[in-house]
Amino acid sequence: MKRTVHYIITGCMAALILVSCGNTPSLQSYFVDHQETASFISQDIPISMLNIDTSNFTEDQKEAYNSVSRLNFLGYKSDSTNIDAYTDEVNKVKAILNDEKYQDLMEFSDRGNRIVMKYVGDDDEADEVVIFGSSKAYGFGIARVLGDDMNPQKMITLAGLMQNADVDEEQIKSVMNFFK
Repeated sequence: MKRTVHYIITGCMAALILVSCGNTPSLQSYFVDHQETASFISQDIPISMLNIDTSNFTEDQKEAYNSVSRLNFLGYKSDSTNIDAYTDEVNKVKAILNDEKYQDLMEFSDRGNRIVMKYVGDDDEADEVVIFGSSKAYGFGIARVLGDDMNPQKMITLAGLMQNADVDEEQIKSVMNFFK
């Protein structure tokens, strides 16, 4: 009897572990699976390496900037020879980002370029902010913004500031050259 109960408990625990592991793709596993693949570029960028001048930032903007510790970037280069592969990869990323754990933050399109910002966490604190930009002409890029005490609304403001920030382009030169 004890042996039967032992087998039942062991079997239930094994089933629970297998079910909890699931095979739903995650953004992190997508990064790992593609970081060494042709047509992709991967870069881990500590925010301090960007040498951004924050002297004109407001206190809220500085707080948002200081809450970010690093960016994980994965890019895919598209051209006229790999449109089908580009479309497949974009659909994979979209499927991952459609998971209910990703909250919508912002989305816009401009001249065939599409930008989506999402976050994981709650309205006060994001564990991760994801920026996904795509263009059939150039490809797509995914930036995972990681840090502590990141406020989703302040991240929108920070994203707008980063477009005009004085970034040390030497630190992201390989990414910029990849898309040329």
